[in-house]
Amino acid sequence: MQQDAFIKGWNMRLASAYWMQFMAPVQCKGVGLGQGFGSMLTCLWCLLLVSSWTGCSTQHYEESANREAASLIAEKSTLIPNTEPSFELQQMDPSDLASMPVSENLEAFLGKTGQSEVGARVVSLEAALELATAYNRRYLTQKEDLYLQALDLSLARFQYTPIFGSSGDVAYQERQRLAGEAQSGVDGLVKEKTIQSNAGVGFNWLLRTGGRIAADFTTDFVRFVSNDEGLATSSALGATLTQPLLRGAGYRIAIERLTQAERNLLYAIRDFTRFRKEFSVEIVASYYQVLQNRDRVRNAFQGYESFKVSVEREQARAAEGETPLSELNRLKESLLSTEQGWISAIRNYQLSRDRFKMDLGLSMDTLMILDETELKDLEIHHPELSVDQAVEVALKMRLDLDNTRDRLIDSERRIRIAADGLQADLDLRLSGQLSSRPGEGFQFPDFRQRSWTAALGVDLPINRKAERNSYRSALIAFDRARRQQELFLDQVKLDIQDGWRNLEQRKREFEISQVRVELSQNRRDEEILKRELGLGLALDLVDAQNDLINSQNQLTSALISHTIARLGFWRDMGILFIKEGGQWEEKDYELLQ
Repeated sequence: MQQDAFIKGWNMRLASAYWMQFMAPVQCKGVGLGQGFGSMLTCLWCLLLVSSWTGCSTQHYEESANREAASLIAEKSTLIPNTEPSFELQQMDPSDLASMPVSENLEAFLGKTGQSEVGARVVSLEAALELATAYNRRYLTQKEDLYLQALDLSLARFQYTPIFGSSGDVAYQERQRLAGEAQSGVDGLVKEKTIQSNAGVGFNWLLRTGGRIAADFTTDFVRFVSNDEGLATSSALGATLTQPLLRGAGYRIAIERLTQAERNLLYAIRDFTRFRKEFSVEIVASYYQVLQNRDRVRNAFQGYESFKVSVEREQARAAEGETPLSELNRLKESLLSTEQGWISAIRNYQLSRDRFKMDLGLSMDTLMILDETELKDLEIHHPELSVDQAVEVALKMRLDLDNTRDRLIDSERRIRIAADGLQADLDLRLSGQLSSRPGEGFQFPDFRQRSWTAALGVDLPINRKAERNSYRSALIAFDRARRQQELFLDQVKLDIQDGWRNLEQRKREFEISQVRVELSQNRRDEEILKRELGLGLALDLVDAQNDLINSQNQLTSALISHTIARLGFWRDMGILFIKEGGQWEEKDYELLQ
């Protein structure tokens, strides 16, 4: 685009020169207003035409920004492990899931609502993660934030390159004045009509020493329409160098903005990489939560059906006088409570399923269910490592911890920047100019018509109250950043220790739940057998059936909780690597030590 701007400026200048020197005399032979104004429109049309040739479309700008942002992200991503393989910012419409299998089963445990799931698409966990990374609104917002940070860096780098610019204009002027003897009382008027045009091209270059170079080439044209004075032209070429020698001088001071922009993009990539890990764990947790709620519906339905059989049996026994009516009524009350629990479980399942659609970024009208085989294939994989080993790995692998360390360095660097502001201003200014001799036709600047200036500007540090406050603020900011870094380090250790304890707890809960399901099953079978033999109480059967349902739900919950706790533990250690599409890969921590 710098070359485009440079060429655009030269085209405008040359086109203006051509039309003013050659075409304007043809158009402006007369002295009428219409002819002079027509010449001005002709020149203006030329400038607009050249501008349209050299201008860029909005699509070009968008594509250019996309390429540069992706290039900058790819450049920085080589410094960070497990970044997104190929960054691309696209707004896509959610898929209709046409490639996914269709559910054709009418599940009895869902009751009347089961019909709504016939024909729904079955979404696997892998497909859910892929959909979420493509359509989830929060995920896309995080990508956009990273993209915008890359644009900030592109602008910061651009500021330290020669920035070309060009401009041009054309104007028609008509003036009436007294002339000759009319000034002594004799009537006489003179009308002057001129067409003026000027164009220029130049550049501004911020140096990495803190200096700045500005250069421009300008040319002016004046066509006198109402007389024979013809065409007057002039041009000039000038350049100025301004270099601070004290405050603002030096490489590190001059490029501070660029340095911070480079580091900010690095931080943003680390944050997004960390977000991808957290996001995948959240989607997995939500996925299994929906399946868990569906499993609760099945358990509640099985309990309800079991109660119905028990109530029918007790009604037959009550008719023969073998069961008191009080016990029969107690069973009927339990049957109603169980049915109510089943209906509530269906509602909770449907609500969690619909919310999961939003997590994936899909429309609420999308017909989908989750793959139950994902829950059936779930197993306990307990990591075998000590908490000290986990902490050691986390201190090496956590990206957010790297950010806190680097931000502490930023705070220290800003102290030097603020201290520089306390110095005096001592600026060296060199400028020079070449100009052309006025005349007809296009005139290039003449080396013999030149001038140059050298100057030193001094501003003593008499009033530095604002700079003093900035310096003291920088010292305080550094102390805060150091405390924040220490606090975050302790927080990381706390997260690892708590995650390790949580894993141990979830493992033990799963083992206990397995035993409880077996015991509850045996107890329920025993109570059913007693009732068939006319022994035991209906209340005992009710309690046994409720305990079985609860223990089955707790077993599923413990299995899912351990899985999510394990993924969260790997995430907090920094060794949960996310592949393209949101799938995770659990790295061997021993290889990372």
